[in-house]
Amino acid sequence: MKRPRVVFFGYSEVGHDCLALLLARGDNVVALITHEDNPNEKIWFKTPAVAAREHHIPVYTPVSVNAPEWIQKIEALAPDLILSVYYRNMISAAILALPRLGAFNLHGSLLPRYRGRAPINWAVLHGESRIGMTLHRMVKRADAGATVAAEGVEIGPRDTAEQAFRKVLPCARRVLAGAIDSLLTGTAIETPQDEAQATYFGGRKPEDGRIDWKRTSREIFNLIRAVTDPYPGAFTDVDGARLMVWWAEPDSPVAQGRQGRPGEILSTSPLVVATQDGALELTRTEWRSAERPALVEGRML
Repeated sequence: MKRPRVVFFGYSEVGHDCLALLLARGDNVVALITHEDNPNEKIWFKTPAVAAREHHIPVYTPVSVNAPEWIQKIEALAPDLILSVYYRNMISAAILALPRLGAFNLHGSLLPRYRGRAPINWAVLHGESRIGMTLHRMVKRADAGATVAAEGVEIGPRDTAEQAFRKVLPCARRVLAGAIDSLLTGTAIETPQDEAQATYFGGRKPEDGRIDWKRTSREIFNLIRAVTDPYPGAFTDVDGARLMVWWAEPDSPVAQGRQGRPGEILSTSPLVVATQDGALELTRTEWRSAERPALVEGRML
């Protein structure tokens, strides 16, 4: 019996682990479509290109996968099934219509919440206690198609985005492992998403790490842990110089009971800054400028 031809779109360690699963099973993956690594991005994760090349799977890195020539190339691959796992670009309806068994995506949230880009970072930023992975049919709108399977995991109120990612990563492999046979036979049961519960968030840029000291201590702390290393980080500017804030303590004894104008330096040793409802101790900071303005009590950030 002819094995279904799978074209895999993917990136990140989630893409690596899911592609590795298919290859270990012996599924007929005929191509990987992925991204070139961005030289301006810290690559702290495995990528699916590693797994593909180990198994002599062709690897393609189109700048625009939806360009007519790439649609033709993908059509020539004759996919029976398209799987997308952390591929960063929208895939056009023309491509989604090619495989007879459909096109499915593994998304890093418990849909319909946190559709869009960087769902784990957004979930940490909003103080969520549970995140997950959802397999769903791909449609024209991002992450809006009917779901096939999902699995969630608890995260802690002090977890960074990377720690949250590490906790949820195994869910991706388990979700795909449990659903792949039904996808390959066209027998997967699909459940429409509840649009009334849907939320959507866009991609995050380094500038989105700017700290607004008028926010509460918990909101600022959640931002810091959502974008701390290996992500671009949270920051505040002082006289044109950038101070990166890689960690803070919302419940620090030296910050408890302290009040001031939001952004006011209340102490320099340790560094304590006032927020909307209290203060944060900034425990790990880094200047990104040779010029380092003096941090003195009473100064505003």
